[in-house]
Order: sequence, then C-alpha cells, then structure tokens
Amino acid sequence: MLKGKTAVITGGVRGIGRSIAETFCANGADVMLCYRASSKEAEETAEDLRKYGTKVELFCGDVAEYETAEQVISKTKKVFGKVDILVNNAGMTCDKLLIKMKPEEFTRVIDVNLNGSFNFMKAAAAVMMKQREGCIINMSSVSGVMGNPGQANYSASKAGIIGMTKSLAKELGRRNIRVNAIAPGFIDTDMTAVLSEEQKNAAAENISLGRIGKPEDVAKAALFLASDMGDYITGQIIGVDGGLII
Repeated sequence: MLKGKTAVITGGVRGIGRSIAETFCANGADVMLCYRASSKEAEETAEDLRKYGTKVELFCGDVAEYETAEQVISKTKKVFGKVDILVNNAGMTCDKLLIKMKPEEFTRVIDVNLNGSFNFMKAAAAVMMKQREGCIINMSSVSGVMGNPGQANYSASKAGIIGMTKSLAKELGRRNIRVNAIAPGFIDTDMTAVLSEEQKNAAAENISLGRIGKPEDVAKAALFLASDMGDYITGQIIGVDGGLII
C-alpha cells in the first residue's frame, strides 16, 4: 500500500508512533523516526523495523525547536530523495488542575504538541509543494474535541491541532497535499500503563465498543489516510475512540 513511499514520523520510537512506523514499514514505506530521548531504545526500534526490508533512519531532536524540523526534513530528502508522508505524533502531557498548573507547564505542552506540529508541517510543506504531492497526518485527541478536566494544556494543544489541520488542508489542497488528523480516545500506551486494571475497566465501561483501544487501532487509521485509499480525504478529523464521544 505504501511501497516506494517515504514517511517522517515524530515520536516514532514507542507507543502509537512506533505502531504507525511498524505498520508503514510492513506496507513498504521507508521511514525517518524523530525522537527526543533514549537512543538505545531508538536503535532497537530501528533494528526491529528493518526486518520488513525497508529503510529506517533516526534523528534525535526536540520537535518544539523549528531547527529540528528543518534538519529532519532536509535529512529525509537527502537520504530518501523525497518526503511523501508526515505523521506529527510526538506529544506530552503534564496533567494538573488549572489552579495548580504552572505557566511553564502549560507552555511546554503547547510547545511540544502544538508548536511541534506547526514546525514540521511548515518544513514538510515546503518540500511537498515542490513535489506537488504529499500527505500530512496530525495526532489530535478526543481531549481536543471535548476537553478533559486536569488537561487544560493538553486539550488546548490538541484542539489547536484540529484548527491547524483544517486551515492547512485549505491552503495546500490545490497542490495535491492532503492534511488530516486522527483523534484517538483511550489507548493502551505508556501514558495509561500507570493505571490499575480496575481503573482501565471503569474507563472501558464508557466506551461503546467496550474495550480500551490499542496502538494498532490508530496505526490502521493512519495507514488508510496515508495510502491511495484515502486520496480524496482532506481536512478531516478521524475519531479512533471506540465510540467514546458519541
């Protein structure tokens, strides 16, 4: 489905990002993974993904810095010759009630989640516009759609991603560049690993499908959007939440 395609995936070493990277590699794509910490884990991830026979490269940097985005996109174009797909997956949380949240805790989450996505979209768009082709997938969240107590910073960042997705889809559509977002619900990742089974079961009761999502559920949606099957879809926010916010 993605044979001959090149994808940049931020936060691609673990969780949802890794699952997307593996799904893309399994379907023929070469990938550039951007990560911020744990070079050992990144190298192990890259080795695991290379078993699919595609090329996997790594770049260590902070997505909140525009220079990182420029360097990643530049390296991708140099190594692979083009940039077909961008997945803005890198993100963080710092959950606290607003009254207890420090300004710097709000700003850091915005910097990574929202500004980081902007940085990579800006850098990638310049290349994709010259190619007159491309696909951008941004990772939002149900928190950005409906808000969540204790997540004023996270919800704001993810809601901002929805606005940017729609705006850029309108800007770039005539250049054959599609821009969409995925809004995952309760997904079983490192962020939810700290919860007890009792807490997870309680969360599942609020989900229409009766189960917590898996990273692969999100990865399959990303594959659909990145492939030719989604070539007439742009400016959309795809909920992958098992019916959590129906």
